[in-house]
Amino acid sequence: MAPPGNSHVYAVDVRYLADAKTRRQHEKAVGKSPAALYRDGVQVYRANLPVAFPVPGGVIEVATSAFGLKRLRFVEADGREHTLRPDPRSQEGRRARFGRRFPRASTVVGVVSLAVLLVALAVSLLHGAEALTRIPPVAAHIGTFTSPIHLPTWAKITLGGAGFLAAVERASRLRYNRLIDSVAS
Repeated sequence: MAPPGNSHVYAVDVRYLADAKTRRQHEKAVGKSPAALYRDGVQVYRANLPVAFPVPGGVIEVATSAFGLKRLRFVEADGREHTLRPDPRSQEGRRARFGRRFPRASTVVGVVSLAVLLVALAVSLLHGAEALTRIPPVAAHIGTFTSPIHLPTWAKITLGGAGFLAAVERASRLRYNRLIDSVAS
C-alpha cells in the first residue's frame, strides 16, 4: 500500500517459526531476519519481530503469534489503519480466496476450528490439572484431582491432530483474538 501518487509496490516476507537461536544462526548464514520489507522486489529493510517498517505516509507493522500473524497492517501518519492483503499463492491468500468464494462454508470451517480448539484446550487443562495434582507435595497441600474425561489413545491422537489443523486454519485467517490465540499458544 502506498500514498496517492506513489507507484511503489511494497511486500513483506515473514519467516515463521524462527526462534532466537534459529534466527541468530540464520542471520549469520544468510543475513536474513524473520521479517523483510521489499520495495518493487528489492529488499530495503529486515528486522526481528515485532517490527514497524517506515514507508512513505506511515509504517507497516508486523507481529506474529505462536500460530501465525498477529498483525500485518499499514498505519498512516494520521493513525488510520489498513490491513494488508496476503500473497494469493500463500496459505493465507488461499484461505482468503476460499472465504470470498464460499463465505458460508468459510464461516462453518471457522466455527468448527474454534470449537475444536476450545475442546482440545479444555481436555488438555483437565488432564494437566490431574497430572499436576499427582505430584506428592501438591497432592499433600491441595489434594488430588481426577479428570472427568478419559479418552482412549486413538481419541487423544485424533484430538491432537484436529487441534493442530484447527490452529493452522485460525492462523491462515489472519484474524488474531487476544484471548483465544494467546491461550492456544
